[in-house]
Amino acid sequence: MPNNNEYNKVSVLVVGAGPAGLATAIQLKVLRPDIDVCVIDKALDLGNHNLSGAVLEKEPLHALLDAAKPDWRQTPEAKDVLANVIDKDDILFLLGQKMSFHIFWALKMARSMGIGWGQMIHHGDYSLSISKLTKWLGGIAREKGVEVLTGFAADHVVLDGAGTAVGVKLVDQGIDKEGHKQPNYVEGETVEAKFVVLAEGCDGLVTERFVEAAGLKRESHQLYSLGVKELIKVTPQQYADFSRGRVVHAMGYPIWTPVIGPGMFGGGIVYAGAEDHLAVGMIVGLDWKYRNFNAQDALVRLKEHRYIKPFIEGGTVVEAGAKMIPEGGWYAVPRDPHTGSIGKGNVMILGDSAGFVNMLKIKGLHNALDSGIQAARAIVTCMDKPEEAARRYTDNVESSNIAKEMKSARNARQTIAKFGPLQGMPLSVLGGWLPKFKVEPDYEMMTTAPYRLKPNQNFDKDTFTAVAATEHREEQPSHLTILDKTICQTKCTPVYGSPCITFCPAGVYETIHGEVKPANPSNCLHCKTCQRKCPFDNIRWRAPEGGGGPRYKRM
Repeated sequence: MPNNNEYNKVSVLVVGAGPAGLATAIQLKVLRPDIDVCVIDKALDLGNHNLSGAVLEKEPLHALLDAAKPDWRQTPEAKDVLANVIDKDDILFLLGQKMSFHIFWALKMARSMGIGWGQMIHHGDYSLSISKLTKWLGGIAREKGVEVLTGFAADHVVLDGAGTAVGVKLVDQGIDKEGHKQPNYVEGETVEAKFVVLAEGCDGLVTERFVEAAGLKRESHQLYSLGVKELIKVTPQQYADFSRGRVVHAMGYPIWTPVIGPGMFGGGIVYAGAEDHLAVGMIVGLDWKYRNFNAQDALVRLKEHRYIKPFIEGGTVVEAGAKMIPEGGWYAVPRDPHTGSIGKGNVMILGDSAGFVNMLKIKGLHNALDSGIQAARAIVTCMDKPEEAARRYTDNVESSNIAKEMKSARNARQTIAKFGPLQGMPLSVLGGWLPKFKVEPDYEMMTTAPYRLKPNQNFDKDTFTAVAATEHREEQPSHLTILDKTICQTKCTPVYGSPCITFCPAGVYETIHGEVKPANPSNCLHCKTCQRKCPFDNIRWRAPEGGGGPRYKRM
């Protein structure tokens, strides 16, 4: 943020330049071109911190673009970003390393019967790079007059004595590892704003601090999955054999098999990227029980499966990354206990920050865009009464497709968490007939059981982080903190063997002289798995200086 006070006060401040935040800004400029809107993001450049399985339903994006840029279909960006339209939907159940069963027919039957999992059909949707989508939307926002500022990390929402948000405090810059101010020190400014929009993505720091400070509550714990993904350059023939419009979703091996286990929720994905590139990913529920499990080990097993291997064999990993996905559904959305609003007063919570992922579709990107549109409409109607914005936004969400979808899937993930995939998946089709099951936080599910499908060789995390192009200024304080080191020494290591060392996708944690430490914070991919899966809830993540982290371009 410049020091000349040019942007120290705005009408609308959006924290997070992802699809939800940029949709808010663009829609605002469509409805009220005179409103001054500023979007800030901690990434060095637009799209650098955006990663997704990236199957996108068209309607919210089309509605946004039709209003903001009527000729968008003829633009080079549209022809690039939206080149892949799904026309072949492979839904597989993998049984062991060689066997696979197509179950698309079962989903079609479920759809015809109105059963929830029938929503997981993607024909006609886009498969795309969310990094590219974000960069494109950011360009449109700037064309509309939005100030989109990257490299500025937010720390917390500033509240006045009455609990009303007056702005957002940015992270201090130029502090060394010992906490001393360096010659380039710049104190993080407070950007004042009439409205604050929180669109940071999953488990956003500012959002979660606001949830606590404002006394928001969730009916059920938020549940998470970890997604790890690689973009692989393959031969033109392999790419043609797979086909541009194909998407593969695979359940079962290597994370769960009936009766004999392992019993984890999740699955694999494969879809076409840009020419001669295939994206391969593994998504695993963070409620896994295995002390030595690493989602990247499961990714290796997926890539070796007889059905998947021919498409990628001999290919080169050119980009990789990791992120968490909020899966707790409608019951895990943070709300004001007094008003029911998704946010409070002049602060609204959007997209993955709110948890708008439909688990029956395994999609949330369309809801993120839609939530941005709904937030913009609320702001415009509340210009003279900003304290009403969160309630108006919530009313908009409740009457939108977001609520319809989220309510249809409200028990899906909790049911699986309660009963496991084998029993929970069939039970979850009962949808709204089921009660709200009480589930424990993901970190409490760890046991001493080992994961028995480990690959023959350890996954190369150094190469993984290298192709993610992640980096942070080395001299800054670590943004990862172990709260109580004695817990590591006396409880975690003796019982579980320091699982953070294994499950961190970036290899941040190491044992040095008998002590577990976040020894490599510069490798961090900002997925925040460590703070949600440490079995003793003993790790905290805070925002590093702006500009650090991964630098995704095609994820």
